Amino acid sequence: MFKINYKELILPFLLSTLLLLTSCSGRTDQVSGAEIPLDTPTNQPEPTETLPEEENIRETETIIVEEEIEGEIVPEGEDLFANVVSVSAAGQVNQYQISVGISSPDTGCEQFADWWEVLAEDGELIYRRILLHSHINEQPFTRSGGPVVIEEDTVVYIRAHMKNHGYGGNIMKGSVKSGFLLIENPPVFPDAIESEAPLPTGCNF
Repeated sequence: MFKINYKELILPFLLSTLLLLTSCSGRTDQVSGAEIPLDTPTNQPEPTETLPEEENIRETETIIVEEEIEGEIVPEGEDLFANVVSVSAAGQVNQYQISVGISSPDTGCEQFADWWEVLAEDGELIYRRILLHSHINEQPFTRSGGPVVIEEDTVVYIRAHMKNHGYGGNIMKGSVKSGFLLIENPPVFPDAIESEAPLPTGCNF
């Protein structure tokens, strides 16, 4: 019976395999421990950079404009002083009752319209009506006084006084006969009038 010698068959096979591997070793390279063929392109073209959608949006410049806020101007005669807004008279010669309407920034006994008065054209104090309390919740308010000793055609000035601020509000001029009107440029009266009697002796509220 014919016998096969396996050793004689395996030896040529191993030699052929070894030669094949030796010839292929010159065509490979080691990259990170793994064999890749040399004919495989290693320089890949860099990908085109694409900006995120947000970066493609055109930037808009935000300009912050600082607003210049002007300080409030306190109108003279409105926030500091008592203003005469109306005058009416009734009665007889040298015994007139005069009613005066006043608008004033009353806050209490520390600041309120504390009198109104009648002045002659030469600055003489004819009559003064003392106001005994503030009128915070009654603006404008009207108070009457008398008797005022004047003739029907006697021209007088009527003005109001503000505690802690004095005079400075609107003044009316006129007579019982002609009526009373607001004047823009009142005369300057002597400062001493402010201290003449009668004067307030207190404040009720």
